[in-house]
Amino acid sequence: MTITTAQGFRAAGVTAGLKASGRPDVALLVNEGPSDVAAAVLTSNRCKANPVLWSEQVLADHRARAVVLNSGGANCYTGPQGFQNTHATAELVAGTLGLGAIDVVVCSTGLIGEQLQQDKLTTGIERAVAELSATGGSAAAEAIMTTDTRSKESLRQGEGWCVGGMAKGAGMLAPALATMLVVITTDALVDAATADRALREATRVTFDRLDSDGCMSTNDTVLLMCSGASGVTPDAAEFGVVLTDVCHDLAQQLLADAEGAEHDIAIEVVNAASEDDAVEVGRAVARSNLFKCAVFGRDPNWGRILASVGTTSAAFEPAELDVAFNGVWVCRGGEPGEPREKVDLGERAVTVTVDLKAGAESATIWTNDLTHAYVHENSAYST
Repeated sequence: MTITTAQGFRAAGVTAGLKASGRPDVALLVNEGPSDVAAAVLTSNRCKANPVLWSEQVLADHRARAVVLNSGGANCYTGPQGFQNTHATAELVAGTLGLGAIDVVVCSTGLIGEQLQQDKLTTGIERAVAELSATGGSAAAEAIMTTDTRSKESLRQGEGWCVGGMAKGAGMLAPALATMLVVITTDALVDAATADRALREATRVTFDRLDSDGCMSTNDTVLLMCSGASGVTPDAAEFGVVLTDVCHDLAQQLLADAEGAEHDIAIEVVNAASEDDAVEVGRAVARSNLFKCAVFGRDPNWGRILASVGTTSAAFEPAELDVAFNGVWVCRGGEPGEPREKVDLGERAVTVTVDLKAGAESATIWTNDLTHAYVHENSAYST
């Protein structure tokens, strides 16, 4: 169940010494075709890392043959030298594989504001090229980890074709997209327009609805590479469903590995006047540190939720709102409902339902609680 399960791909993950831990830190994925269609959704942060700036150029024509990823350094706010290093990385991969540099996407993750050790990265790339294989997907998934406690992989099968994916991310999970690197492969034969449309829709309802801590990264990349090696052209709608399923699975794995979290929280907003209203309300609740602390303390404090709902521009009548924790309706019509003592927040999974009673639309935002461990992890990150 890896990115190399799809026909036409080889991958590798190696140790180059970029991480002080000595763990794998360079990954390489090559699409051997026959198709080189690619699509991507990149961070909307105005402060973009050098690899994102480079990859925007590479993907302008919706084509790519390889992606090289490093952990152990974000290569962001590293000046002209940082961009030169990104370009040199693409040139090195291209030269060893017989490609053009403009065919090589570059991704980096790690600490902002420090130059990459280019000599080590060069050695790592050379080693990765030598170790490329059709079974190297899991090694690549391990090499892109930073504060992740485990690698994330997913696979779904179509009729004669498949979609596989890998992801990294364990904090700064917020819209557009999260502190994530995601690479998805398919051996389906799809055109550029179909790939781009399907990826953007899949991202919109999965990765873009993770909101762990309200913080947006500078390096976010979700990349889809299509080899066409199966020779099968699926129905566009079917392809979109399978792709979305892989993205959802990876998104949930990211949420489950959120730094220090003890609860995975699904905020379901129902009966909204529009999907946008539902998303806005769900996101407002997910951004409430008071709410997240309450869940950490196993306190079903629905007042925190209503206070957050009230900050939005969504259509609703304040005196008609209903709120439930894990199916227990603790607030009915803006008044106390079932006793909060009925709510058990001892399990990791928590579902909060907010009924706006304003329409028929719904949306779910996924977040996690705010814990002592999260504060420790992020206060000690750069050391």
